[in-house]
Amino acid sequence: MALQLNDTAPDFTQDSTEGPLHLYDWAGESWVVLFSHPKDFTPVCTTELGAVAKLKPEFDRRNVKVIGLSVDPADSHRGWSKDIEETQGAKLNFPLIADHDRKVSDLYGMIHPNASDTMTVRSVFVIDPNRKVRLTLTYPASTGRNFDELLRVIDSLQLTDRHKVATPANWRQGEDVIIVPSVSDEQAKDLFPGGWTAHKPYLRTVPQPRP
Repeated sequence: MALQLNDTAPDFTQDSTEGPLHLYDWAGESWVVLFSHPKDFTPVCTTELGAVAKLKPEFDRRNVKVIGLSVDPADSHRGWSKDIEETQGAKLNFPLIADHDRKVSDLYGMIHPNASDTMTVRSVFVIDPNRKVRLTLTYPASTGRNFDELLRVIDSLQLTDRHKVATPANWRQGEDVIIVPSVSDEQAKDLFPGGWTAHKPYLRTVPQPRP
Protein backbone atom coordinates (compact mmCIF):
# COMPACT_ATOMS: atom_id res chain seq x y z
CA MET A 1 0.00 0.00 0.00
CA ALA A 2 1.31 3.45 -0.91
CA LEU A 3 2.43 5.77 1.87
CA GLN A 4 -0.10 8.45 2.73
CA LEU A 5 0.24 11.82 4.43
CA ASN A 6 1.17 11.61 8.13
CA ASP A 7 2.11 7.93 7.86
CA THR A 8 5.36 7.09 9.62
CA ALA A 9 8.18 6.93 7.08
CA PRO A 10 9.65 3.41 7.10
CA ASP A 11 13.15 3.10 8.52
CA PHE A 12 15.79 1.23 6.55
CA THR A 13 19.48 0.49 6.22
CA GLN A 14 20.81 0.41 2.67
CA ASP A 15 24.05 0.90 0.76
CA SER A 16 24.75 4.36 -0.67
CA THR A 17 27.45 6.47 -2.26
CA GLU A 18 28.50 7.35 1.32
CA GLY A 19 28.49 3.77 2.61
CA PRO A 20 25.76 1.94 4.54
CA LEU A 21 23.04 4.42 5.49
CA HIS A 22 20.51 3.95 8.32
CA LEU A 23 17.75 6.47 7.59
CA TYR A 24 16.69 7.42 11.12
CA ASP A 25 20.27 7.72 12.39
CA TRP A 26 21.32 9.69 9.32
CA ALA A 27 18.31 12.03 9.52
CA GLY A 28 18.75 12.86 13.20
CA GLU A 29 16.57 15.88 14.04
CA SER A 30 16.39 17.10 10.46
CA TRP A 31 13.69 17.13 7.82
CA VAL A 32 14.35 14.79 4.90
CA VAL A 33 13.65 14.96 1.17
CA LEU A 34 13.89 11.49 -0.38
CA PHE A 35 13.59 11.40 -4.16
CA SER A 36 13.87 8.40 -6.45
CA HIS A 37 15.18 7.81 -9.95
CA PRO A 38 14.33 4.94 -12.34
CA LYS A 39 17.97 4.10 -13.10
CA ASP A 40 21.43 5.60 -13.44
CA PHE A 41 22.64 7.48 -16.52
CA THR A 42 19.19 8.85 -17.41
CA PRO A 43 19.04 12.38 -18.85
CA VAL A 44 16.27 14.05 -16.84
CA CYS A 45 17.52 12.65 -13.54
CA THR A 46 21.05 13.82 -14.33
CA THR A 47 19.77 17.40 -14.48
CA GLU A 48 17.76 16.90 -11.29
CA LEU A 49 20.69 15.66 -9.23
CA GLY A 50 22.74 18.59 -10.43
CA ALA A 51 19.96 21.01 -9.52
CA VAL A 52 19.67 19.59 -5.99
CA ALA A 53 23.45 19.75 -5.51
CA LYS A 54 23.34 23.47 -6.37
CA LEU A 55 20.40 24.02 -3.99
CA LYS A 56 21.91 22.11 -1.08
CA PRO A 57 22.76 25.33 0.85
CA GLU A 58 19.06 26.28 0.69
CA PHE A 59 18.04 22.87 2.03
CA ASP A 60 20.72 23.13 4.75
CA ARG A 61 19.39 26.52 5.80
CA ARG A 62 15.97 24.92 6.42
CA ASN A 63 17.42 21.98 8.39
CA VAL A 64 16.63 19.62 5.50
CA LYS A 65 18.77 16.67 4.42
CA VAL A 66 18.36 15.45 0.84
CA ILE A 67 18.87 11.89 -0.33
CA GLY A 68 18.45 10.34 -3.76
CA LEU A 69 17.70 6.74 -4.69
CA SER A 70 18.23 4.55 -7.73
CA VAL A 71 18.05 0.78 -8.10
CA ASP A 72 21.56 0.53 -9.52
CA PRO A 73 24.57 -0.37 -7.31
CA ALA A 74 26.85 2.14 -5.61
CA ASP A 75 29.73 1.74 -8.06
CA SER A 76 27.36 2.68 -10.88
CA HIS A 77 26.22 5.71 -8.85
CA ARG A 78 29.82 6.84 -8.48
CA GLY A 79 30.33 6.62 -12.23
CA TRP A 80 27.13 8.57 -12.81
CA SER A 81 28.24 11.25 -10.35
CA LYS A 82 31.17 12.06 -12.63
CA ASP A 83 28.75 12.70 -15.51
CA ILE A 84 26.58 14.86 -13.25
CA GLU A 85 29.55 17.02 -12.26
CA GLU A 86 30.77 17.28 -15.85
CA THR A 87 27.42 18.17 -17.46
CA GLN A 88 25.69 20.11 -14.65
CA GLY A 89 28.64 21.90 -13.10
CA ALA A 90 27.84 20.62 -9.62
CA LYS A 91 29.41 17.78 -7.65
CA LEU A 92 27.10 15.29 -5.92
CA ASN A 93 27.12 16.51 -2.30
CA PHE A 94 24.48 14.26 -0.72
CA PRO A 95 24.02 10.49 -0.55
CA LEU A 96 22.51 8.45 -3.35
CA ILE A 97 20.99 5.17 -2.16
CA ALA A 98 21.96 2.03 -4.06
CA ASP A 99 18.66 0.16 -3.81
CA HIS A 100 19.92 -2.86 -5.75
CA ASP A 101 17.50 -5.29 -4.07
CA ARG A 102 14.49 -2.90 -4.25
CA LYS A 103 14.12 -3.03 -0.46
CA VAL A 104 13.55 0.71 -0.03
CA SER A 105 11.55 0.94 -3.26
CA ASP A 106 9.13 -1.66 -1.95
CA LEU A 107 8.89 -0.05 1.49
CA TYR A 108 7.97 3.30 -0.05
CA GLY A 109 5.80 1.98 -2.90
CA MET A 110 8.10 3.28 -5.62
CA ILE A 111 7.54 0.36 -7.99
CA HIS A 112 4.42 1.01 -10.10
CA PRO A 113 3.78 -2.09 -12.25
CA ASN A 114 1.84 -0.14 -14.89
CA ALA A 115 4.94 2.00 -15.42
CA SER A 116 7.64 -0.66 -14.88
CA ASP A 117 7.93 -3.91 -12.94
CA THR A 118 11.55 -3.24 -12.06
CA MET A 119 12.37 0.48 -12.15
CA THR A 120 11.22 3.02 -9.57
CA VAL A 121 8.91 5.84 -10.53
CA ARG A 122 10.17 9.39 -9.91
CA SER A 123 8.72 10.01 -6.46
CA VAL A 124 9.40 12.62 -3.77
CA PHE A 125 8.80 12.22 -0.03
CA VAL A 126 9.14 15.08 2.46
CA ILE A 127 9.59 13.67 5.96
CA ASP A 128 9.55 15.77 9.12
CA PRO A 129 11.77 15.28 12.22
CA ASN A 130 9.01 13.17 13.82
CA ARG A 131 9.40 10.72 10.88
CA LYS A 132 5.99 11.63 9.46
CA VAL A 133 5.44 11.84 5.69
CA ARG A 134 4.31 15.40 5.01
CA LEU A 135 4.33 15.48 1.19
CA THR A 136 4.30 12.90 -1.60
CA LEU A 137 4.71 13.66 -5.31
CA THR A 138 5.13 11.38 -8.31
CA TYR A 139 6.32 12.82 -11.62
CA PRO A 140 6.16 11.37 -15.13
CA ALA A 141 9.47 10.25 -16.60
CA SER A 142 9.49 13.06 -19.16
CA THR A 143 9.09 15.98 -16.71
CA GLY A 144 11.90 17.21 -14.48
CA ARG A 145 10.99 17.98 -10.90
CA ASN A 146 10.68 21.55 -9.61
CA PHE A 147 12.91 21.73 -6.55
CA ASP A 148 12.15 25.40 -5.95
CA GLU A 149 8.56 24.23 -5.37
CA LEU A 150 9.78 21.71 -2.82
CA LEU A 151 11.58 24.49 -0.95
CA ARG A 152 8.36 26.55 -1.05
CA VAL A 153 6.34 23.67 0.40
CA ILE A 154 8.92 23.08 3.14
CA ASP A 155 8.79 26.79 4.02
CA SER A 156 5.01 26.49 4.31
CA LEU A 157 5.13 23.29 6.39
CA GLN A 158 7.67 24.70 8.81
CA LEU A 159 5.74 27.96 9.18
CA THR A 160 2.33 26.35 9.63
CA ASP A 161 3.73 23.88 12.18
CA ARG A 162 4.73 26.85 14.35
CA HIS A 163 1.68 29.06 13.87
CA LYS A 164 -2.07 28.56 13.42
CA VAL A 165 -2.00 29.63 9.79
CA ALA A 166 -2.23 28.17 6.30
CA THR A 167 -0.61 29.45 3.11
CA PRO A 168 -2.62 30.53 0.04
CA ALA A 169 -2.11 29.56 -3.59
CA ASN A 170 1.33 30.46 -4.95
CA TRP A 171 2.45 31.75 -1.54
CA ARG A 172 6.07 32.73 -1.14
CA GLN A 173 8.14 33.38 1.97
CA GLY A 174 7.22 36.78 3.46
CA GLU A 175 3.76 37.06 1.90
CA ASP A 176 0.45 37.20 3.78
CA VAL A 177 -0.96 33.97 5.19
CA ILE A 178 -4.43 32.71 6.17
CA ILE A 179 -5.69 32.29 9.74
CA VAL A 180 -6.97 28.70 10.00
CA PRO A 181 -10.77 28.36 10.40
CA SER A 182 -10.43 26.54 13.75
CA VAL A 183 -9.19 29.81 15.32
CA SER A 184 -12.07 32.03 16.42
CA ASP A 185 -11.94 35.81 16.10
CA GLU A 186 -11.50 36.02 19.87
CA GLN A 187 -8.55 33.66 19.79
CA ALA A 188 -7.14 35.48 16.77
CA LYS A 189 -7.00 38.74 18.76
CA ASP A 190 -4.46 37.12 21.10
CA LEU A 191 -2.54 35.32 18.37
CA PHE A 192 -2.47 38.20 15.90
CA PRO A 193 -2.65 41.45 17.92
CA GLY A 194 -1.80 43.51 14.86
CA GLY A 195 -5.15 42.58 13.32
CA TRP A 196 -6.12 40.88 10.09
CA THR A 197 -8.14 41.42 6.93
CA ALA A 198 -11.47 39.54 6.82
CA HIS A 199 -12.35 38.95 3.14
CA LYS A 200 -15.05 36.52 4.27
CA PRO A 201 -15.74 35.10 7.75
CA TYR A 202 -13.79 31.98 6.73
CA LEU A 203 -11.05 33.83 4.84
CA ARG A 204 -8.90 36.02 7.06
CA THR A 205 -5.43 37.07 5.96
CA VAL A 206 -2.62 38.34 8.14
CA PRO A 207 1.04 39.26 7.61
CA GLN A 208 3.31 36.25 7.92
CA PRO A 209 4.21 35.72 11.60
CA ARG A 210 7.84 35.87 12.56
CA PRO A 211 9.57 32.64 13.58
